[in-house]
Amino acid sequence: MTISPAVPAPVRAGTATHCPYCALQCGMNVAAGAAGAAGAVGVAGAAGAAGTVGAAGAVGDTGAAGAAGETAGPAVTITPRHDVPANAGGLCQKGWTAGELLGRDRRLTTPLVDGRPATWDEALDTVAARIRAVRAEHGPDGVAVFGGGGLTNEKAYQLGKFARVVLRTSQIDYNGRFCMSSAAAAANRAFGMDRGLPFPITDLAGADAILVAGGNMAETMPPFVRHLTAMRERGGRLVVIDPRATATARRADLHLQPVPGTDLALAMGLLHIVIAEGHVDEAYVAARTTGFERVSASAAAWWPERVERITGVPVARMRQAVAILGDARRAMILTGRGAEQHAKGTDTVSAFINLALALGLPGREGSGYGCVTGQGNGQGGREHGQKADQLPGYRGIDDPAARAHVAAVWGVDPGELPGPGRSAYELLDALGTAEGPRALLLFGSNPVISAPDAGRVAERLASLDLLVVSDFVLSETAAMADVVLPSTQWAEEDGTMTNLEGRVLLRRRAVAPPPGVRGDLEILRGLAARLRGPEGFPAEPREVFDELRRASAGGIADYSGITYERIAAETGVFWPCPGTGHPGTPRPFLDRFATPDGRARFTPVEHRPPEEDVDDDHPLYLTTGRVLAHYQSGAQTRRIAALNEASPEVFVELHPDLAELLEVEPGGRVRVVGRRGIAEAVARISPAIRPDTVFMPFHWAGANLLTNPALDPVSRMPEFKVCAVRLERAA
Repeated sequence: MTISPAVPAPVRAGTATHCPYCALQCGMNVAAGAAGAAGAVGVAGAAGAAGTVGAAGAVGDTGAAGAAGETAGPAVTITPRHDVPANAGGLCQKGWTAGELLGRDRRLTTPLVDGRPATWDEALDTVAARIRAVRAEHGPDGVAVFGGGGLTNEKAYQLGKFARVVLRTSQIDYNGRFCMSSAAAAANRAFGMDRGLPFPITDLAGADAILVAGGNMAETMPPFVRHLTAMRERGGRLVVIDPRATATARRADLHLQPVPGTDLALAMGLLHIVIAEGHVDEAYVAARTTGFERVSASAAAWWPERVERITGVPVARMRQAVAILGDARRAMILTGRGAEQHAKGTDTVSAFINLALALGLPGREGSGYGCVTGQGNGQGGREHGQKADQLPGYRGIDDPAARAHVAAVWGVDPGELPGPGRSAYELLDALGTAEGPRALLLFGSNPVISAPDAGRVAERLASLDLLVVSDFVLSETAAMADVVLPSTQWAEEDGTMTNLEGRVLLRRRAVAPPPGVRGDLEILRGLAARLRGPEGFPAEPREVFDELRRASAGGIADYSGITYERIAAETGVFWPCPGTGHPGTPRPFLDRFATPDGRARFTPVEHRPPEEDVDDDHPLYLTTGRVLAHYQSGAQTRRIAALNEASPEVFVELHPDLAELLEVEPGGRVRVVGRRGIAEAVARISPAIRPDTVFMPFHWAGANLLTNPALDPVSRMPEFKVCAVRLERAA
């Protein structure tokens, strides 16, 4: 039987905006009130919920989800934009179906106080009164704030200001700590600046070789793959490092499959070969870097045969990878969460940056090092003040000059600003304890699913005197809250996002929110009015952005020259942009790095085992990650029928040899037993995984009951990507 592609019905262009999901921030048009049944969510694109399947067997990015069903709310049609370079007309199935999130039957539309519907005045009055009571008994740090990497720049900025000016608390961090912090810390110490990709994403297509360490973009952000495909069609070669033969690894020319937690040793081994086989760009190292001698000396101990014993990667494959990179005229090294989400994640990223510096890549057009940012505003969300140690403009909160500048913008005395607070997991772990916060305001996060050792986090949340959650769905965390505040979402509000390239983009309001729903800026204004006075907390995004511009001026992430008008006219502006006449900075390191002497810094690092290694009781490594159909904690995507049909439940992937040993059948239920918890899942048997390793996606309750909260000493990143477990057949 032949199935012809669906012919799209004529659709008006709609409002130009961006996808609500990953950091690619694909451009899309949202047309409200399009033709169709009342309440239907339309899709202008080809049929097939799973997208197209390429020759390598990986899911492509050109298909559209099928009929999304009917929901109460505005009829919405989504079409891709072709003027946004990141996706250039492509969307993944999450993007195609994003309009279904706007249906009112999937939404919170009324505040909840102690589980019952309430008016907005009652809800905000309750929050303010209980905050006052907590502050009176426990002081300003008795109240904490937890933000999200999906909040707009305006929300992230205002949340940080609200915490420090209204609440006067130091206890603020966000879930981006679980995503980007290790790569950010490593980039800051090497280059003096952290920007995910310090070059436009379109540069990827012009490379001759790309190494991806711990990233699976074919599933996490499928339109990204078109840039890798364009590179390979030119004759370029792709190397992927991953313990699993992922959809991205299957597209590679070379796949290195290390034991989980050994990426750092592998990077040291690759550097050893680069040095031994004469691939070091000595002129570049001499002219543009410092510290190579120490790193070279430490790499001497990581001869390939030693690295093979630790990582399981054959020496021949290591040499092949180095030859691909070393012989390329233009090459790039990219890291993702697989390399970064470790208790040694900062050092692991530093090891890959050292490799890139030895090859002479960063700061050369068409080459470089970059981090593939994950969350929608993972870049901008860490720049403007919702992080425990930061003020707007990527300024350090303990820097007197930074404090003085930001305090002047905010109209307060610098001495009134609190100092650094706890990092994300440390903050969650301290909730409700004798020395920790007794109240938490949470925006745009679902830590009951997404935090490591999630059972412990749920216990801490339950122990609070007050938990307030602002969200547009009743997530697992919102279900625990004393007060739930229904908020607007992506297509119902204006604001800016900063994508993985450091390109500031404009989200536009395309549809009206349901009655009874308020934006986060309006919520913060209402709370500020009750606790301090409304001055300085406008609800209009453009007004907040103009203040953000002033607060960021002169900082590392300088947005002062960026306006809504420029973003619209130029389809995004790259920071730093220190003046309205400045063109923006797509490639910030071409002339010098952001260090005092303008040179990049090699950083000596050493491999160490995972914080939690295997033993007789827990003989398998567990690693976690994402699947194509879902995003983050799944609070959004698990509410969309087509995505649930594509991936309906949590599973554990295991190798056929391990399945035979345990007498586990495909589709059978197994118990994954760790040192902190037990999860039950469906068995998925695949040769894509190592025999000593199992994999679980973290979009459902389960995987993070097991993960290890051990923290990186620099970034405070938890060790999501490796812990020890055993498998048992479930009854």
